[in-house]
Amino acid sequence: MATLDRIEALRRQHYHLEQKLDDEIHRPCPDEAILADLKRQKLRIKDEISQLSRPA
Repeated sequence: MATLDRIEALRRQHYHLEQKLDDEIHRPCPDEAILADLKRQKLRIKDEISQLSRPA
């Protein structure tokens, strides 16, 4: 069960990062460094979810 809990936590983090990314994109003058960092974090989380979801 711990793996499923971890995956669910990562999905929540991914969702919150997506919201932050959307907020930053819609600012009058989005900060490219922040956008890049948020995208990098989302990709890291997506990769971890993918790894944890693979059958053993």
